[in-house]
Amino acid sequence: MRTGIVILPEHRWWMAEHKWKAAEEYGFHHAWTYDHLGWRSLVDGPWFGAVPTLAAAASVTGKIRLGTFVASPNFRHPVPFARELLALDDLSDGRFTLGVGAGGVGYDTQVMGDTSRRGRQGRFEEFVTALDLLLTQDRTTFSGEHYEIRDARNAPGCVQRPRLPFVVAANGPKAMGVAARYGTGWVTTGPDTDDDEEWWAGVAAITATFREVLAGIGREKATIDFHLNADSCPVYSLTSVERFREVVGRARELGFTDLAVHWPRADGVYAGSEAVLERVAADVLPGLVGR
Repeated sequence: MRTGIVILPEHRWWMAEHKWKAAEEYGFHHAWTYDHLGWRSLVDGPWFGAVPTLAAAASVTGKIRLGTFVASPNFRHPVPFARELLALDDLSDGRFTLGVGAGGVGYDTQVMGDTSRRGRQGRFEEFVTALDLLLTQDRTTFSGEHYEIRDARNAPGCVQRPRLPFVVAANGPKAMGVAARYGTGWVTTGPDTDDDEEWWAGVAAITATFREVLAGIGREKATIDFHLNADSCPVYSLTSVERFREVVGRARELGFTDLAVHWPRADGVYAGSEAVLERVAADVLPGLVGR
């Protein structure tokens, strides 16, 4: 199983740089950051843009894959965003993965005008479709309900061919259809619950539904990676080394190929100890497949 770590874009670079370097040194397969204008309880605190953060991370790492966890159309248009993705793919020498989803209904949908409910699913489908075209074709013209694109260029194209990989976030059948069509990977956050066992049961049910969606379009499960956002669970995955081992085991049993945990924070959301992270890196990661 491949493991990833999410580093929130909340620190000035002199403080954040060592985390990205350490993520690679610890042996994580991928490292991600949130792509939001502000996020939940941290909306009034320090927050930096995902694209320049990942560009900086690419400059101080050499092997680990980097990605957004996840980008959405809440405040992005596919044409300029495709140019930024091309740059990230180039700066990382083909180590970039686009994590993409429909987006939540919080601050990101309010700060630029209320877009929280108007055609959310249709806009998401168009966003992913347009990005796929923009990153694979030399020129793209596209006309949809939400986006109009006229003769957009793609030169020089992605380092990764035919384009950089998409990991598509989806919990419901409609979004799963987008993941099944366009995803190199699929990621789920599981159900919204405060009960640990209920969450794992919900993840199992969601995973079964996604397998059905794949079968419905004739796509083999082995052709797409299954990612789990482990810290959507009510119990933080780095509470202890034992908890991390449990998360890995349960995710593997459900057929996940990849999971992501969050770098411990001093307090609040994802509060934990970096000592636990260091022990996980030393004692658990070396034994996992896919490093």
